[in-house]
Order: sequence, then structure tokens, then C-alpha cells
Amino acid sequence: MPEADAFTRPYWEAAGRGRLLIRRCRAAGCGLAHHYPREFCPRCWSEDVAWEEASGRATLYTWSVVHVNDLPPFGGRVPYTAAVVDLAEGPRMMTEVVGWEESGLRIGMALAVRFRELEGARPAGEPPLCIPVFGALLDAGAEGVRARGARSSSRLPQGDGGGS
Repeated sequence: MPEADAFTRPYWEAAGRGRLLIRRCRAAGCGLAHHYPREFCPRCWSEDVAWEEASGRATLYTWSVVHVNDLPPFGGRVPYTAAVVDLAEGPRMMTEVVGWEESGLRIGMALAVRFRELEGARPAGEPPLCIPVFGALLDAGAEGVRARGARSSSRLPQGDGGGS
């Protein structure tokens, strides 16, 4: 289970509210958006970086369907689709694709963030611990994907479902 520390707490709290955060360098001439969260820019090494809400839009870079995984909590969820996506803001992110059969996946397909609540990860009364996963890009009136334990965020990006 992921553990929030003083640095990553904003990321996990935002995810629990259905928001995906990334980090962006504020150094002159840089501006790199990056993920996973770091306390410095991986391009210029500046420590002048800040949290920024990502749009939640991504394109599928690659994937692999996992059929065997003995590590908890993954063993009870096989098969699942491990993936790498390119966020609209630029960073590449490891994640999971939900709500799609492997035969329907295509490199470059448009995806949108969803959040999977990790049940039992937090004591009762505390905000849920959620991890970002990705599913179909939805239009404004569509319901969220609820495949393999994913729950939709009320903050899904709006769009026409087309590619980037």
C-alpha cells in the first residue's frame, strides 16, 4: 500500500478527492511537468517545483495484461492491464487500464483518469486512499467506468472521446 509522507500527502489527498496532481518546474527556461512526484526537477535539478492539477487526459503508450501476480493485493485482481500512459501535460505514467478488453486497446487511444479506492487502507473516518487508473474518455453525459473496482471521479475531463 502506498504511504503518504509529508511530501506526497497533497498528491494522495487530491487523489482521494478525484483529482490527479503532477509537479511542474517553475525555474526560468524550464517549466517541465513531471510525474512521479519529486522534490526537484528531473531536467534542471531546480527545487522550485509546485503541485499542479492535471487535466486527467492521457493517451495509451503501451500495455501488458498480467495473468499471474502472487504479490498482495494484485493476486486477487488478475488478469489486469498494466499500462504506461502519456499524460496530456507531458509526463509518462505507469498505471492500469480499466474497462477494456485487450483486443480493444490501441496505442495512442484517448483515456481519462479514474480513481480506485484501496479498501481497508485507511482507518474509518479518514479520507479514502485512492490510486489513479485510466479508462475510456467519456463525454459529459456518460457514466463512469466501474470495472474491476475502479470508481469514477466527479472531476472527469469533458470531451468528445476523440484522440489527441
